[in-house]
Amino acid sequence: MKAIISLNAGSSSIKFALYRLVDGQPVQAAAGKLEGIGSAPHLIARAHDRTVLIERRWADGAALTHEALLGELCSWAMAHLDPHAVIGIGHRVVHGGAEYAAPVLVDDAVMARLEALCPLAPLHQPHNLAAIRALRAMLPDVAQVACFDTAFHHTMPPVATRLALPRALSDKGIRRYGFHGLSYAYILRALREIDAKLAQGRVVVAHLGSGASLCAMHNGRSIDTTMGFTALDGLVMGTRCGTLDPGVVLHLIEQEGMSASAVETLLYCESGLLGVSGLSGDMRALHDSASPHAAEAIESFVWRAAREIGALVSSMGGVDGIVFTAGIGENDPVIRAAIAARLGWLGLALDEAANAANAAVISAADSAIVARVIPTDEERMIALATLAILPPAQG
Repeated sequence: MKAIISLNAGSSSIKFALYRLVDGQPVQAAAGKLEGIGSAPHLIARAHDRTVLIERRWADGAALTHEALLGELCSWAMAHLDPHAVIGIGHRVVHGGAEYAAPVLVDDAVMARLEALCPLAPLHQPHNLAAIRALRAMLPDVAQVACFDTAFHHTMPPVATRLALPRALSDKGIRRYGFHGLSYAYILRALREIDAKLAQGRVVVAHLGSGASLCAMHNGRSIDTTMGFTALDGLVMGTRCGTLDPGVVLHLIEQEGMSASAVETLLYCESGLLGVSGLSGDMRALHDSASPHAAEAIESFVWRAAREIGALVSSMGGVDGIVFTAGIGENDPVIRAAIAARLGWLGLALDEAANAANAAVISAADSAIVARVIPTDEERMIALATLAILPPAQG
């Protein structure tokens, strides 16, 4: 009996899921999160029916490293999966650069190439790779697989990846890559199962969460997306500004005297919904607030999302459907309705009752295009990708 672990390691949290292989397919045995790393770590894991399997807190664990906490997580995971042998651990790696268009087994050479990509994703890539290094040391006989958030977008045409900068910079890898690819790959897989015709058509997928982006899919391929060289581009996000006139960055440095590090913190951690509202980067908190600044933040989020959907429709030459996913996309009927109201020119009309109920199909019967809600599952996509790449004897 065999099993696979999916890991998504960030700077202060690690999301994970455990899968037993049943008839060659991954079946979730547990999922959870280790958060508060660097302050007060908290580990919680639940079974598929949401029963809590383990919950542990380290109130005085500020000094505990990622590696130490990964050891705790792995010890519990191995015990929980027993007698299933873990044959592979799949890792979300934010950036695969221009080289990696599919998951890859990790070896020393791959690690070296992925390390070289850290400057392209300095806030994400180092933590992804730290988890791989730690688990390679802890479990040297278990295959480690890197699954890339950029890989899904390798089908974009050159015009969609090109930045209008000197070619010498393009040769150094400065181009549009796109992110959230594991989520988009999962949504495409799910859409093929429930609506194969739409999956082959022209679809905008709206991954709306604390991190947010859109993807234009045509014939099951990424044609365009809102995130570009970094995960900072595109939509208004929880704490990220999204698309920004680069002249603002120059002004902040030259006129406001900010350092590059300070600008980075501003754009990634202090902007977006948090920056506009001055209250929170959490959409739920903004809905609950009577502050006009909270209302302005919500309006900015909706306006940018509808604007960029229109741009992606242009990239595809039309649209047959829209899919909402991720935390806001799956669970916030108010935001979905507000975005749809700005897309009436496309012929989109929502069924108010279906939208309020977070139904699978939320468009009205007479809508010119279909609108769906599909929950994403990046951890399952990592498990599927890992299983697909393992040597036959293992998988």
